[in-house]
Amino acid sequence: MSILPKKNELGFFEIRLESIGGLGANLAGKMLAEAGVLGLGLNGANFSSYGSEKKGTPVKSFIRFCEPDIEIRDHSPIEQPHVVGVFHEALYKTVNVVSGLDAEGIVLVNSTRDFDDVKGDLQLKYGKLAIVDALGIAVEEKTKVNTAMLGALFRICDFLDPETMKQVITKTFEKKYPHLVEPNLRTFERGYNEVQFKAYVVPDDAEGKAFKRPLPMLGYMTQELGGSIPAQANSVLKDLSGSRQGFLPELKLETCINCAACDNVCPDFCFVWEEGEDKRGRKQMFLKGIDYQYCKGCLKCVEACPTDALGDLREMIGYADAHRVKQNFPYVTGGTL
Repeated sequence: MSILPKKNELGFFEIRLESIGGLGANLAGKMLAEAGVLGLGLNGANFSSYGSEKKGTPVKSFIRFCEPDIEIRDHSPIEQPHVVGVFHEALYKTVNVVSGLDAEGIVLVNSTRDFDDVKGDLQLKYGKLAIVDALGIAVEEKTKVNTAMLGALFRICDFLDPETMKQVITKTFEKKYPHLVEPNLRTFERGYNEVQFKAYVVPDDAEGKAFKRPLPMLGYMTQELGGSIPAQANSVLKDLSGSRQGFLPELKLETCINCAACDNVCPDFCFVWEEGEDKRGRKQMFLKGIDYQYCKGCLKCVEACPTDALGDLREMIGYADAHRVKQNFPYVTGGTL
């Protein structure tokens, strides 16, 4: 008798992890596959897909399981998953994270928001939605999001053995980072115990999400002619909100001394300045605010700030848009956007 709850036409149970670089989705996929193979004797495969290997860029990790008598010869990306794990809740803005999801599939999201709000953002009609505060758990335990998400995934994939996963966690960290074994075990257990579920009625004629392979916006036939961008590192179309790993700088203008230490270390020129006069009538540049559209949450500005004008803040949906101070990009001709 099969222990896999579902299979596609090839006999696979498939999981896709949607994340950004730095949250550990690649390692989580490897550990998840290893636990299924070693713990249950299943055949399993894992691989990841990503562009430039840097923090904040989109990452996908794929996991396939099948019965021991079936060989895995398919190593293509998973386009119709049974389970999707979303490590970064804002990723839906730039990536169709539920593309190809099975009609009765399960989506796990790292979030603290209400189920219906998340469902609306992901444009889900039916199926099961799971939510876990993986970031909050990771911050409290001083670990990473990935082991909290693994705990929640093991609760979803109840055919997997949590004890085997704990052995894999111990094996992964004990040689190089023995001090991280216990915190990661606690993180895994908290993710397993704290995940919450809500099911939405699936009609008899329900169909899964259609898979859409993302295509570049511009190709060699449609690429616009070259030009100049006078504002270094930024353009009006650039949006780094999907690359933040849960935190952004909070600005308190009342304690700012306009020293520009933050601007000196900001890699994306997020700080907006305006000319004014000091108490003696001398011209000076004053910090007006932060253009969060270009902020990737590296928090270098917080480290550089000599006062308490900048601090780290756990990002809440809508905060960046409500507190964004837009930059005034000049055209080459001298106009403004």
